[in-house]
Formats: sequence, C-alpha cells, structure tokens
Amino acid sequence: MGLTNGPVLVTGADGFIGSHLTELLVKQGCQVRAFVYYNAFGGAGWLDQLKPDIRSQLHLVYGDIRDGAAVKQAMKGCHTVFHLAALVGIPYSYLAPESYIDTNIKGTLHVLQAARELGVERIVHTSTSEVYGTARYVPMTEEHPFLGQSPYSASKIGADQLALSFYYAYGLPVVILRPFNTYGPRQSRRAVLPTIITQLLAGADSIRLGSVLPTRDFTYVQDTVRGFTAAAQAVGAIGHTVHIGSGRETSIGEAAALVAELLGVEAAIESDTARMRPAGSEVERLWADPSKAKQLLGWEPKYGGADGLRRGLAETIEWFASMPSAWQAEPQSYTI
Repeated sequence: MGLTNGPVLVTGADGFIGSHLTELLVKQGCQVRAFVYYNAFGGAGWLDQLKPDIRSQLHLVYGDIRDGAAVKQAMKGCHTVFHLAALVGIPYSYLAPESYIDTNIKGTLHVLQAARELGVERIVHTSTSEVYGTARYVPMTEEHPFLGQSPYSASKIGADQLALSFYYAYGLPVVILRPFNTYGPRQSRRAVLPTIITQLLAGADSIRLGSVLPTRDFTYVQDTVRGFTAAAQAVGAIGHTVHIGSGRETSIGEAAALVAELLGVEAAIESDTARMRPAGSEVERLWADPSKAKQLLGWEPKYGGADGLRRGLAETIEWFASMPSAWQAEPQSYTI
C-alpha cells in the first residue's frame, strides 16, 4: 500500500509522537490531514514548532476525538488513518479515570466506526507497553498477558481489544502498533527522561525522581514513527499486533546516570514521594522483543543497543538545551 496515493489522517497530530509522525509523512511526500485538539487559542501543539516548509503543507482539522461526527468528517477521503489521539499521562489517570475511558476507549470507537462506514483501507492503532504491567518474562513478545495496573493502561487495553474486535467482527483493516517507552525531542516534562534532562540542564545538583529501580525499553522517537509508516504499508500486517522497541532494558537509575555523563555533571538522586506510583500500580520491568516487527514490517531500530541510546539521549538533550522556554520555569516542579 502506498501512502502517497491520497490523503492520510493522523489523530493526535499535535502531540509528541504525533507531531514527529506528521513531519515524517510530509517529508515522504504524503498529503497529511492533521486532526488536532480544538482550543480557543487556535494552537496546534507541537505542529506549531515545525519548520514553515513542513507546517505549510499540513491540512489542520480542529476537533475532539470524543466527538464521533467530527472524527468522521475529518476522515472522509482518507485511505489510511494513524490513530494516536489519547490521554497518556499515567499519574493523571489516577485522578480522572473517567476522562481516560471517554478519550481512549470511546475515542477509538469513533475512529473505528467512521473507518468502517467510510471504507478506510488501513487503520494503524496506537497501543502501549503499559498494557502488560510488570513483565512476567523477558524479552516480552506480543503474546505476553495483559494487566491493567493503572486506569490509563486499563483504558488502552480496552481500546486495543475494541480495535481487534472490529477486525474480527467486521474485517476492518486494523494494525495495532505497540511502542515501548518512546523518548526524544518535544516530549513532555511529565515523562522521566525529560524530567532528568531538564533538572540537570537547570544546574540542579540533585535530581528529584520517583523509583529508580524500574526498567524500561527506551525507544527513540524517530524509530517509533518509522514503525508507524512501516505498519501502514506492510503486506500481511492487518490483524496483527506488533512491538516497536529497542530490544534493550535500562533502569531509571541507569538512564539518569547516563544523562549526567553526557552532560558532564554529577548529581545525586533525591527520592520524591509525590512522583511515586501507588505500590500496586508501579510497572517494575518492561523489555520488548521486537523480532516480529523485523519479520512482518521489515523494521529494526536505528537507535538500538547502548550506542543507540547514547545517540538518542544526546539528540534529546541538544533539543531541550535549544528550547529553554519549554522547561526553564521551575524545572524541579512535578508535572503530572
């Protein structure tokens, strides 16, 4: 399937991963319809930071993924839909779980229903490694059992299963892409790597963190968005769930030490109880097996291994250093 044979829609195009995917699609010659969250200021999130030659090629559509009619209108004429719109902050899901059901599950339902009615050729639905909870075995394959340890992860399990149900019940051409712990430029300070980076850039001699023992499979955003375009085009991918991950396990503490090393500074780690997840909710271990992505999508991480993580973190640090307005105000404050 060719992505340049007509318009494609990206929901959540104004977010971290969505903006990088939108940018990549434009560079690949696609006609991109960017569905962004309506706001009275007319802002388009991170899309407003794109270079003018990229930004000018976008067809912005303002709306709300919770509005089925708006979703369907945005999708008309598009042959491929990349569905990324979601509430993703885990700490906020403890405070407002109903909003995650409305956005992540009902929003996905609106995408699926519209795609079915309009005859969309392929939907790439975004999952998350959080659906697994703490790893029962590593590296984790796509057959790993689900465990919703937060309202966020439970909402994404529901959305994933809903997407699969439309494939099995109606033959809807769905691919589920399951990224592990994506990081990179434009990521919110609520995520752990930007939290570490911005505190150190601000000159802190200690880093405020939650638990440093959990491990994550940190995957650079450019690798993640290449996974999306591969999933949209791969023959035989429909009906499958595919991991996008580096295939490497790194603890939060190790990541903090590596960032400090790259910046040439030393800093102690200060435990901040406000940043701790509830005891039963902490996902202690995540580590992807990305072999299915290689087999089915022809995808491999370009930022894999220890060297790839160093390169990805260096590029991320460089971006944050060039964008002090994104973090300078109270860099050690906790953002949920």
